[in-house]
Amino acid sequence: MKKAIVTGANGFVGSNLVRELIRQEVQVLAVGHDNRFQNLPEDDRILRLSLDMDDIIALEGKVSPGQYDTFYHFAWTGSAGADRTNETLQMKNVQWTCDCIRMAHQIGCNNFVCAGSIMEKEVIATTFAQGNSPGPASIYGAAKLAAHCMAKPIANQVGINLIWAVITNAYGEGEVSPRFVNTTIRKIIRQEPLQFTAATQNYDFVHIADVARAFYCIGESGKANCEYLIGSSNARPLREFIQEMQQSLAPDAELQFGDIPFAGINMSLEEFDTSFTERDTGFRAEISFAEGVKRTMQWLQEVEE
Repeated sequence: MKKAIVTGANGFVGSNLVRELIRQEVQVLAVGHDNRFQNLPEDDRILRLSLDMDDIIALEGKVSPGQYDTFYHFAWTGSAGADRTNETLQMKNVQWTCDCIRMAHQIGCNNFVCAGSIMEKEVIATTFAQGNSPGPASIYGAAKLAAHCMAKPIANQVGINLIWAVITNAYGEGEVSPRFVNTTIRKIIRQEPLQFTAATQNYDFVHIADVARAFYCIGESGKANCEYLIGSSNARPLREFIQEMQQSLAPDAELQFGDIPFAGINMSLEEFDTSFTERDTGFRAEISFAEGVKRTMQWLQEVEE
């Protein structure tokens, strides 16, 4: 890989991948919107292009054919917070993914690497279980799944290598969302009660630095029409992650399990298997959860004090 395009380049995962790519001496065209690139470093190997996904067709006039070999797609509005349940917005994300595949082929990219989600698997389990009643929280995962299902035939039709990377749960410095790790760390910082479900469901977390390195490895060595799980290689019940977080960040704090009802689906540990990713790409996570949450807590304290 010599030159890559990254959409959503100012986002949590996108900006960290850009840093990893330039560390690997890859030149990057960073695509963002409203000229928001504050999360990117100043580096001559990064070109910035402000472009809304609705106008992705304009990319053809901005680059020369064959100038970039790999296209990373992270632009996805409503990946956290209330917009996860906005079906109109999530359907737009699906269309933008399809549009980007066609554009990547049009400008001569060989590989299209897209960010999927472990929630795709959760949606399949919750939607097609007889008598189950999935709620609005499934809409985001359903959109990711729809994008995946549409992306494959489109990529094969136009002749570009689609490589689908499924992120389990990314966390780390640079993310301010209300997702689980951040919410729990904020409770620890504020010395609020640490109340959880029974937390027996299987889970996985992977630090953002490892996620970025995984995407580089997948872009380098991933194969067309294959799905690569990005995880810690140490999935386990959520309770064990919570206990590790407590021991690492607040050993004197009391954990309360079972106070909050759990209405989700428990996936098997086999669903978190990263052996295929390791075999094809050589990627294996390096940052332990204990170390990752320490880094995250330190960063949150610095930016939110």
